[in-house]
Amino acid sequence: MPNYRFSVNGESRSVESRDPAQPLLYVLRNALGLTGAKFGCGEGQCGSCAVLLDGKVAYACLTPVSAVAGRTVTTIEGLGTALKPHPVQAAFIAEQAAQCGYCASGMVMKSVELLAANPKPTRDEVKAALAGHLCRCGTHERILRAVARAAGAAMPGGTGA
Repeated sequence: MPNYRFSVNGESRSVESRDPAQPLLYVLRNALGLTGAKFGCGEGQCGSCAVLLDGKVAYACLTPVSAVAGRTVTTIEGLGTALKPHPVQAAFIAEQAAQCGYCASGMVMKSVELLAANPKPTRDEVKAALAGHLCRCGTHERILRAVARAAGAAMPGGTGA
């Protein structure tokens, strides 16, 4: 059975999979016990399964385990801890940006990617970045405020955040 080695949250991991097309999401959740990335649509359209793959967002429901061999995966569990959250996690907590929480890990991961590339995004840039991430609870304004908080200032180009 093929063995795939990759880094997950700073730790070298090895997993066996009979199917090289097995979604990374299943490996993370079932083999590694990392349940922060959620199964939403299974088609890469909701963003609830988002992880960072070499620092860029990847949808774990669509990413085959064979594609991560030798690469670096960061899940929501690898960003921070309850006692020392990542700044984006802390901002989401402060703004109460999650209601049911199902979309939150994907939103956080996309926000981390965005702020790494653009530390001071406008409101429109944040909205565009998060467009592929669905929140059915309607906390969009709180999410926008959380990203603005994480960026360290109110975002230009809009009101309410």
